[in-house]
Amino acid sequence: MTVVYAAEFERQFRKLPAEIQDDFRKQEARFRANWRDPRLHVKKLVDHPFTFSFRVTRRYRVLFALVDSETALFATIGHRREVYRR
Repeated sequence: MTVVYAAEFERQFRKLPAEIQDDFRKQEARFRANWRDPRLHVKKLVDHPFTFSFRVTRRYRVLFALVDSETALFATIGHRREVYRR
C-alpha cells in the first residue's frame, strides 16, 4: 500500500512525543503490509469527512481515506479526544 501524507498530518506528527512517533512507525509498517490487520483496530467513521481511523496507541489515532485500492491518504494524527473534532 502506498501512503500519502496530508500537510496537516505532517504538522501534527512533528508535534508528537518521540515514543508516539516510534509507535506510529510500527503501525504504519503493519498498515502498508495489510491495512486490515486486526492489530490496527481500523474503524469506519460515520458522518466524518475522512472515512477510516486506525489506532497508533490506546490514545492516539490516524484518520485516513482510501484514494484507490493501492493508495491511502493519511489526513491527520492526534489524541483521540481531539482528532475526531476536526
